[in-house]
Amino acid sequence: MLSEEEKREIMEECTRYEKKSAVCIEALRIVQRRHGWVSDDSIISIAQFLQMSPADVDGVATFYNLIFRMPVGKNVIFVCDSVSCWLLGCDQIKNYLRSTLGIEMGQTTPDGLFTALPIACLGHCESAPALWVNGDPILRTDETMMNDLIQKCREKAGGRLSA
Repeated sequence: MLSEEEKREIMEECTRYEKKSAVCIEALRIVQRRHGWVSDDSIISIAQFLQMSPADVDGVATFYNLIFRMPVGKNVIFVCDSVSCWLLGCDQIKNYLRSTLGIEMGQTTPDGLFTALPIACLGHCESAPALWVNGDPILRTDETMMNDLIQKCREKAGGRLSA
């Protein structure tokens, strides 16, 4: 069920468009911002609120890879695996994440701090290999940068430095 605050934010977005359904992506983002992901119940609530079918809302949610349909970690690490990033070392970054965090792509660490996800292209081919971590691009990534990033994320969460 949508909270009153979520409903208010979605209604505010609705004032900008002729049709409520045009707000679907923003509604999904509003819910995700509050909960970290979009549950099946949230899909149904958004659909009812926007007078859409749950299948249509789910279709929008699953089309966009930045809408999470399952719980994710506090820090989401997107690893670009486009041709440029692949040629310049994204597999080493994936291997580093696997060995350091103990997770495969698509998984979340048991402490809930990290989720690693592949992404087709981040648009930073000139600065490969590229990552996107919590909305910020990390360019020309190497293991030292990854180690620093993981350390900072753990310190921010009050976690230990070992996996």
